Amino acid sequence: MPERPLGLDEGAEVELSIEASRLIPPAVIDPEERKRILKEIVRRMAENPIPEDAPRFTRDELHERG
Repeated sequence: MPERPLGLDEGAEVELSIEASRLIPPAVIDPEERKRILKEIVRRMAENPIPEDAPRFTRDELHERG
């Protein structure tokens, strides 16, 4: 709900953008632990590649907000 009237006509279409009010610091700050986590992510990605016959998404589909 807006804090003050917006002066829009009834039924007017609007675009709403929600942004974080502050940055959230990372949960892991130790550089060595972060490096270990990143290596584990890369290892898992290598073990589970995207299949060649996987569907291809368009740019619009990738950025669709539902």
